[in-house]
Amino acid sequence: MLPDERFRKILELIRINRSVTVQELVKQIGISESTIRRDLTALDKKGLLNKVHGGATALDAGLNMEEAVANKSLKNVDEKRRIAQYCAGIIRPDDFIYLDAGTTTEMMIEFLTEKKASYVTNGISHAKKLMDCGFKVYLIGGELRAVTEAIVGAEALESLRKYNFTKGFFGVNGISKRSGFTTPDVTEALVKKTALEHCLDAYILADSSKFRTVSAVSVAALDQALIVTGKLEDQSFLNYAVIKEVLE
Repeated sequence: MLPDERFRKILELIRINRSVTVQELVKQIGISESTIRRDLTALDKKGLLNKVHGGATALDAGLNMEEAVANKSLKNVDEKRRIAQYCAGIIRPDDFIYLDAGTTTEMMIEFLTEKKASYVTNGISHAKKLMDCGFKVYLIGGELRAVTEAIVGAEALESLRKYNFTKGFFGVNGISKRSGFTTPDVTEALVKKTALEHCLDAYILADSSKFRTVSAVSVAALDQALIVTGKLEDQSFLNYAVIKEVLE
């Protein structure tokens, strides 16, 4: 396949999906990983896409922005607190819990009372707080991403694949009818996606700022998790049918 044809196919996939991983491009286009990586480097230099660790994203700069944890923690605090308290209340003694990095999931810890449950997290501050409160906690290994204080990377994915969680609680940056659950960074998206796929029940903790918002990388479709939100006062859980209606 000629380079121009490969470039066209790569750019078309990114236009449709907003982001792609190297592995997805290898599968879709049918060429080697090394060739894909060279092509992404070339397209990045031409200013036609953003090359990121493990893949590429579309050029929409706003989709790739990630606020620091300190800034996020100051926003929508009351709403996040209601969400966190509700989620902490559904944990049972025999649960094996995944707690995703994020400000709302971190807020859950102050409401946790179930000491017989076990907790796995990729959040550095989450692990410390759980330990200080006397909970049994496992911190997955991998690379520390400074802006979100989350563990990511290949080692993190390998760690997660051996677990089977009864419940998982996740943060995302955007929820939309077209793109599902989204986040700005490919490496964090892969960790969220892998953990979510290993949960019997997955919950997305979403304050009102997350709805009708799209970030660069899709984590999961709307029907892969329940949404817990303070957006609707009379509706704590939003299932797939309800959320589609809300996003109309």
